[in-house]
Amino acid sequence: MVEVTLRPLFRMQADTANGATHIGPVPVGYQRRVVFVTGGRFEGERLAGHVLPGGGDFLMMRPDGGMHLDVRLVLETEQGELIYMTYVGRRHGSPEVMERYKTSSPVAFNEDYFRTIVQFETAAPRLDWLNSILGVGAGYRTAEGAVYEVFEIE
Repeated sequence: MVEVTLRPLFRMQADTANGATHIGPVPVGYQRRVVFVTGGRFEGERLAGHVLPGGGDFLMMRPDGGMHLDVRLVLETEQGELIYMTYVGRRHGSPEVMERYKTSSPVAFNEDYFRTIVQFETAAPRLDWLNSILGVGAGYRTAEGAVYEVFEIE
């Protein structure tokens, strides 16, 4: 069997203070919601900086209460370098826990399944290595927004 290791990349807080925009039922049979990111911070051994406002999570709400995540963000390092970060993921849990997401209420780590697959793009020479890796993340929800622990898959 192949052994895969995870190297911590950063912890990220993505602020979503203005709640969700409900698009409604779309042709694929799900409810579409958009949660706009208003800012945030990321910090790790190799990367640190701010989450720029304007990104968002283009959620598909499944009939069973689960969510398909589709997130696009721009990160700015402390050195001023820009990173385009995208990830897809899944959230699902008990009906009571998933109901709390609808009201942007906190959900503690492991109260539900909240996992992501992460990709990066950057033009910054110092960070070129990000263009060649995949990451995974695990998250939870605070009153301010989502918090992720992101790991490089080595």
